[in-house]
Amino acid sequence: MSALLQIKNVTKKYGGLTANNDISFDVAENEILSVIGPNGAGKSTLFKMISSFVPTTSGEVLYRGERISNLKPHTVARKGVVRTFQETTIFKSMTVRESVVVAQHLRAKASLAGYFWGSKTARQDVESFGRYADELLEFLGMDSIADELASNLPQGNLRALGIAIGLATDPKVLLLDEPFAGMNHDETMRMVDLVRSVRDERGVTVMLVEHDMPAVMKISDRIVVLNFGEKIAEGSPSEIQNNEKVIEAYLGSADDEIGM
Repeated sequence: MSALLQIKNVTKKYGGLTANNDISFDVAENEILSVIGPNGAGKSTLFKMISSFVPTTSGEVLYRGERISNLKPHTVARKGVVRTFQETTIFKSMTVRESVVVAQHLRAKASLAGYFWGSKTARQDVESFGRYADELLEFLGMDSIADELASNLPQGNLRALGIAIGLATDPKVLLLDEPFAGMNHDETMRMVDLVRSVRDERGVTVMLVEHDMPAVMKISDRIVVLNFGEKIAEGSPSEIQNNEKVIEAYLGSADDEIGM
């Protein structure tokens, strides 16, 4: 598989603190790649640099061979690299369907003035966004709660809504920040299946940061491990499970800690 996303010698420094140090790896098209590591390892900072929410100190991120690091985040999202967040706190006062419709305005063809005056292009946008929202919610199995307020959703549905909002922007690469946090085992396994279907049925390449090791080992094609801001390992789930550096730094020696 060819590299869709390339992280090349990326470093991020905050004064005297180095959050990420000279990190490099590729993400292949249609791959599910997980980034793991202890708290403070630099995972979220790395995601922020890939999605250009924070600038790199050095190094670069390439998408289809084009540098996307240090661009405006909305520019990176329009190119197809979209990040979801740990807490789906936006659109809480809207319904599920309204949240997905609003998220699509990144792809709007009408101008702001067109929306204000109700131009033909704006009306076409609204109709198109509504149809696509219905399609996404049906795909995600959320059509039955389309009219529910986001603020009333349980944790599992809230996480699924975060994915729906991300998919509404028509991403080619979807960065998921702890998609399984706060879920019980059954909810996690349903979300694992959902994320996998996003890749298998919609052709979206997925990167995720996650602490749930059984879920990571089940869903990942490859895993990158960070510790103290540096990459210490990269490989398949089985390779990571048996890597002595990873065991010492993060996973621990007991098999049950990594879901085996």
